Amino acid sequence: MIVTRTPYRISFFGGGTDYPDWFRQEGGMVISTSIDKYCYINCRHLPPFFDHKHRIVYSVIENVTHPSEIQHPSVREVLRYMDCDRGLEIHHDGDLPARSGLGSSSSFTVGLLHALNALGGSQISQDALARQAIHIEQNLIKESVGSQDQIAAAYGGFNQIAFHCSGEFSVTPIILPEARSKELQSHLMLFFTGFSRIASEIAQSQIQNISARHSELSQMMQMANEALSILQATGSLGDFGTLLHEGWCLKKSLSKRISNPALDHIYETARAAGAIGGKLLGAGGGGFMLFFVEPQLQARVLESLKDLIHVPFQFENSGSRVVLYQPNGF
Repeated sequence: MIVTRTPYRISFFGGGTDYPDWFRQEGGMVISTSIDKYCYINCRHLPPFFDHKHRIVYSVIENVTHPSEIQHPSVREVLRYMDCDRGLEIHHDGDLPARSGLGSSSSFTVGLLHALNALGGSQISQDALARQAIHIEQNLIKESVGSQDQIAAAYGGFNQIAFHCSGEFSVTPIILPEARSKELQSHLMLFFTGFSRIASEIAQSQIQNISARHSELSQMMQMANEALSILQATGSLGDFGTLLHEGWCLKKSLSKRISNPALDHIYETARAAGAIGGKLLGAGGGGFMLFFVEPQLQARVLESLKDLIHVPFQFENSGSRVVLYQPNGF
């Protein structure tokens, strides 16, 4: 039995510039961090006593005799990609809801790839995990997704991720003094809006608008560099919150499907209570909303959003890990 633990992520700046349609022409830059909320994949070879060959347990249970019958797109394509010929039982558990803007789909794909490699006796690198997950989601499943989530899930940590016109990417850890990192984390609040959505459907509307949103995406890419400068300086972090607000306003202009009146109301309510800035995480349309709030004002924001679920979190640095390795046991 193998169990992998793969983190979810928060993307601060540069989201949208990680779509291949954009960065293969202009390059891209993302500032993101993984957080201490995880996707767990439990995988083992299925004993040969059942009518089915594969059993997949997530929000539904699938018992099938061939990978082509699997409805879960990531499981189906990962098993095909890895040419799995032995029976498998796969269980998924997550700390947070799926389809909520924290890269959960990519964490699942990365975690499953990691688990199956370990089950087969192979140790896979962070780089290979990220690349394989990107290939599966973009080329095999053919989802309209970017390339940052797979990298964040595989590598973990607080990173600057650069996307190059060649199609390559590079990951540079953001090194901050411990006090500066703690100060940043102390200003961040995460809330679940109660709305879930299918990210690829929202993303498709953004991709269709890329050619008409050159100015906005260029500004969003530049904001990633500005954010890095703010973090690595010694002044107030308030400018980071202001930049988040400016980035959210820009992001909303990319597609009418990114926000809606209910989400706008949540955002403006938090701002009225003291949040300097924030953003809806992921492609848009629902999920989690992040706010930058001075610590002394956070009680007011909590009260103003008391109908939403507040999720405290911390940055994490481990990336996808094998946390249980018993390859010969049932």
